[in-house]
Amino acid sequence: MTRNKVLVAGASGLVGQTAIRQFSHDLEWNVVGVSRRPPMAENERVSYIAVDLLDKENCEKVFSQMSDVTHLVYAAVTENQDDLRGGWLDKEQMQRNLSMLQNLLEPLLSVAKDFQHMNLLQGAKRYGGHAGKGINVVNRRELPRNQHDNFYFLQEDYMREQQIKSLQNGHEWHWTIQVPMLILGDAVGSNLNALLPLGVWGALKREAGLPLSYPGTGDQRPTQLIDSDLLAETMLWSATASGARDQIFNNTNGDVTSLVDLWPAIADELGMEVGPVESVPLAEELPKHAEEWAKIVRKYDLVASEDLLTFLGASPTLTDGTLGFSRQSLSRNTTPTFGFSSTLALNQAGFHRWIDSEDSVRKWFRRFQERRLLPPRA
Repeated sequence: MTRNKVLVAGASGLVGQTAIRQFSHDLEWNVVGVSRRPPMAENERVSYIAVDLLDKENCEKVFSQMSDVTHLVYAAVTENQDDLRGGWLDKEQMQRNLSMLQNLLEPLLSVAKDFQHMNLLQGAKRYGGHAGKGINVVNRRELPRNQHDNFYFLQEDYMREQQIKSLQNGHEWHWTIQVPMLILGDAVGSNLNALLPLGVWGALKREAGLPLSYPGTGDQRPTQLIDSDLLAETMLWSATASGARDQIFNNTNGDVTSLVDLWPAIADELGMEVGPVESVPLAEELPKHAEEWAKIVRKYDLVASEDLLTFLGASPTLTDGTLGFSRQSLSRNTTPTFGFSSTLALNQAGFHRWIDSEDSVRKWFRRFQERRLLPPRA
């Protein structure tokens, strides 16, 4: 018998759609997905509702009817598609992200008397590297907050305030903050899917009869990745685990890698040979090949949009950052602005799942091909 009902906000996004898959596979859960855009794939066990979280009046109407919701996965975000990284420092954008959470949570908590837990999604920006803050070599969740303007903190403080208000009214519920590193998944039209632009780059190169050149700076730029399926497993566990109550967890696959190291595996999954380094920012280069991409979509009968902007969103900018290009000049970035994130707290709390990042990357490129988002392997 179903005991819990989870509301997933941001259901069409990189994290939201994998959270929906994970929760819906467990028969103890009823699942409701909320997003502005329709989901990429329907799920018969999931109810979908189209809601713009910036529309306060409509949010009041929708969420005040959800008295049976017991859990929330909040993975919704608004980004500046014209200036992805610059938007992260925009105070108006921060306020919009706060308003989205307020517009959902206040009417929901007013009626959901058996509400038990909320997963709130943050990210590596919690540690301040995007804002030019000095960050730690190893980011541990128990470190004091590196205070800077960040919508994560606005949402977190608001959530904590709502928890205290509920407790004062005799209603106890808990939260878990998830802090993933670079997320791997198969969402389309997402501003945060850094893998998909690499797949488009590969398709263009292959169609031109060229090897898969590495478009980055050539640096062995260390990074940590998190498979969105693994992140969704963490959220499912956190929803009911006593060790996850009111905790902040870093999320990674469990290893450290670089796109240079992963490049042969990516080429292999695309059926291509590795070419020489061709240092070029994809946010500038890919739009030049819009017509070639549209031809590829038609030639291989892909379900991907022929319009590159629609298909990729602002994700090439995110990819460029991982490839070693700075936001200001898209030039070689020799000053590391990252820190390695420790998952020790998550492991100690009771979650013990990992995945090799190469296996994860291979899985998602195969998924792109299976879903006909990229041409089949050569």
